[in-house]
Amino acid sequence: MKRASLISKEGKPELEKVVREVTGWLRDHGYSVTVDKIAHRFCPEFELVDREQLEEAKPAFVVVLGGDGTLLSTARSVAASGIPILGVNLGSLGFLTEIKQDEISTTLAAIDAGHYELSLRCMLHCEVQRGSQVVAAYDALNDVVLNQSAVARITDFDVKVNGVFVSNYKADGLIIATPTGSTAYSLAAGGPILVPDVPGFVITPVASHALTNRPLVVQDTAIIEIGVAVTRDQAFLTVDGQQGIPLEEADVIRCHKSEFSVKLFKFPGRSFFNVLRTKLKWGER
Repeated sequence: MKRASLISKEGKPELEKVVREVTGWLRDHGYSVTVDKIAHRFCPEFELVDREQLEEAKPAFVVVLGGDGTLLSTARSVAASGIPILGVNLGSLGFLTEIKQDEISTTLAAIDAGHYELSLRCMLHCEVQRGSQVVAAYDALNDVVLNQSAVARITDFDVKVNGVFVSNYKADGLIIATPTGSTAYSLAAGGPILVPDVPGFVITPVASHALTNRPLVVQDTAIIEIGVAVTRDQAFLTVDGQQGIPLEEADVIRCHKSEFSVKLFKFPGRSFFNVLRTKLKWGER
């Protein structure tokens, strides 16, 4: 039997209606369906599987109902197993969850008929080295951010690329973004937009003290090392805005391309530029 999973975001007034629509369509078209705790409240007849156990459920694909944050956390859970993700936007902007509610049935039908492609989104692997030990390791779909907890506190970031010193950034923070994450925090901080299949990463300072410090695009084969000058205020590393660890003096943060990638559905007639025009209000011809 075909198998699919559903992951939801709490607190959306339309969620019950959408959960019932998705699960009903999948069931009627021969799918065995698993749902998370949130959706299970509306559809207790379906098997309960949390996002942390999605790999064990082995669905053909996952439907994410929510915003980009919900998709990001799901992506980190399924990246290693290569399970494709369909994002349905119940949020506000939604660069990743681009399917609208009125497109759910037609989109699921296209997937069932095999009328789709897969967009492979590279991830960024990040390690925190403390002395001779790696004390934390993460994989990010969007970005890795370093900053301090104090408001408007300038921090020193020493950046090397492939062992070569690049710059000492004096800034409120520093972002290392993937092409997928180039439309997130990095864009808000003045970074460039990268098309998803561009083989590169963006190093973007946040509110740099030096006007000549600009976002820098490096190849995705690069190894990026950052040293943070930790003052009396606590410094943090944050992954996709959802995970993180406090940093200590002399910690080195090492970032490079992850061995994993995330598979997102892509459909005929939908291009990345369509998404940009729609989400950023660039207008039509």
